Amino acid sequence: MHIKNQPDFYCGLMFLGVGTAFAWGATNYNVGDAARMGPGYFPLMLGVLMALVGVGVALKAIGRSGSDPEKIGKWAWRPLVYVIAANVVFGLLLAGLPAIGLPAFGMIVAIYALTFIASMAQADWKFRATFILATTLAIGSYLVFVLALKLQFPVWPGFITG
Repeated sequence: MHIKNQPDFYCGLMFLGVGTAFAWGATNYNVGDAARMGPGYFPLMLGVLMALVGVGVALKAIGRSGSDPEKIGKWAWRPLVYVIAANVVFGLLLAGLPAIGLPAFGMIVAIYALTFIASMAQADWKFRATFILATTLAIGSYLVFVLALKLQFPVWPGFITG
């Protein structure tokens, strides 16, 4: 027996690892039972299910194959860097960083920055499509998080709203 599909095998191992970590972490909370669920019940069940999916995916990737096994390709560094940077910038702009004097720029600015930076991960990104996506996400986020859920966090930069 050998690995016939490396991407699926390692994806399964990743699901197994993350699911096991969630399930283990959930045991620090009161789990309860199905009738009286505690705060750890849902993360425990989700972790167990994720681990089981990981085992299934990894086992499916192992087997006898007459054809050449599928190998893992090269790392896609450009998308990796842009997507991670977009999330870091989003967090910094949403809440600010008082230690270095960076004020909170609010949700709208953070969403536009997140969308534009993450979209640059594509080799042929288009400004107009990214702008439409960012506007749609900003409006949708405002409607859901601020108006519907009434969450309290800065929407606009503090130097604008006072």
